[in-house]
Amino acid sequence: MTTTGATFKVLVVDDSNTIRRSAEIFLKQGGHEVLLADDGFDALAKVNDYQPQLIFCDILMPKLDGYQTCAIIKRNARFADTPVVMLSSKDGVFDKARGRMVGCQEYLTKPFTKDQLLQAVQQFGNSQQGAM
Repeated sequence: MTTTGATFKVLVVDDSNTIRRSAEIFLKQGGHEVLLADDGFDALAKVNDYQPQLIFCDILMPKLDGYQTCAIIKRNARFADTPVVMLSSKDGVFDKARGRMVGCQEYLTKPFTKDQLLQAVQQFGNSQQGAM
């Protein structure tokens, strides 16, 4: 079992049940608390209710896409410092630039590995812990 030495509350937002469950398994194996949301609106409610320390957010989702979801989270002063990592099957320069414009800290291309996911948690979770 891989651990980062600290437990973080992580929200995974993706309309794909397979991606959500994979991320949940990987993150729980890393010793983290995992919240799941299947669209942007669900994510906004969970961010408000549970204040996750890190958010993994898919880009292509119905209703509210990942860019819109991230922008709304970042506009709220309570969550402006919460790191958001975009998840997408697209890895173009434009997509990454657009993610940065709405405030995401990192961009993971799907399919991601357990190591990539846990490395992102360690990188951004530690910076969040220092801010608390």
